[in-house]
Parts: sequence; C-alpha cells; structure tokens
Amino acid sequence: MKIRLNVNGEDREFEATVKTSLNEALHDILSLTSVKRGCDSGGCGMCTVLVDDDPVFSCMTPVWKAEGRRVTTVEGMMEDGQLHPLQDSFIKHSAAQCGYCTSAMLLVAKSLLQHNPNPTNHEIRSALCGVICRCTGYLPYIEAIADAAGNGRRTEQVA
Repeated sequence: MKIRLNVNGEDREFEATVKTSLNEALHDILSLTSVKRGCDSGGCGMCTVLVDDDPVFSCMTPVWKAEGRRVTTVEGMMEDGQLHPLQDSFIKHSAAQCGYCTSAMLLVAKSLLQHNPNPTNHEIRSALCGVICRCTGYLPYIEAIADAAGNGRRTEQVA
C-alpha cells in the first residue's frame, strides 16, 4: 500500500505493508537513523517519535495509523540550520552518554515543552518515565530540560 506522511516538514510517499511499523518505515525505508530500535514491544521507549507533536512508540504504531499526519524525528528538530535549544541544553548538561536513548529523550522533552513551557521537575520526570536510560540516570536530562525551559531553578535538591 502507498503511505503518505509529513516527516520533519517534508511530504513523503512510500510503499509499505499493513504490518510495517512506523519504526521500520522511518528507520529502514526513509533512512532516518535517529529512530532507534530497542525492545520492539513498547517497553523501553527508544523508538519514540512525535506524531502531531505527541510522543508515540514507533515500534508499536502501524505506519498506516500515521497516514497523513505530521511525524517528527530528531533530524527535524533543527531550526534555520541551528540546533534546537533542547539539543544545545543536552550538550551543555552532558545529558547524552552512549546516545542510544538521546533521540527519544529529546523528542519527549520537545513535546513536553510544547504542551507545558514551564514544567515542574515532577512533570519533567513523569514525561521521561517512558524512556529507559541505562547510562546516566535521569538527573542530567532533568537539568537540561529545566534549563531549556528557562526556569533557572536548581534540580539537585530533587534528585
């Protein structure tokens, strides 16, 4: 079947089967390598992308369910050739270690800040709970997101 998606602001059309996941379509067909493959069962969150600005597990989403919708991956986060403020903040706070979960963390954070520009530390933690990081723990991510939100608050007391 022919699938049409808007991926990172660009209309894309490709062939897929009814069994093709959004993850397979983005990573394997469209070669968007920021879209990771983890558990293939929605348990790790590594495959998270945004569909109409909301985080979804792309491994659990049939590509046909995203037909005609806006899909965002990390490749689409740059603005006017510049890193997104969240990407800058992740670098500043050394939030990425091995990098495997970083794309998912960035997209979850982007969605959170779009829906809630001034989240509390608890709200940040709740947003991140669907993505497993085995390297850093979550404090660098929480600090980076709070900093990108411009909250200016310290997170150490809530670690």
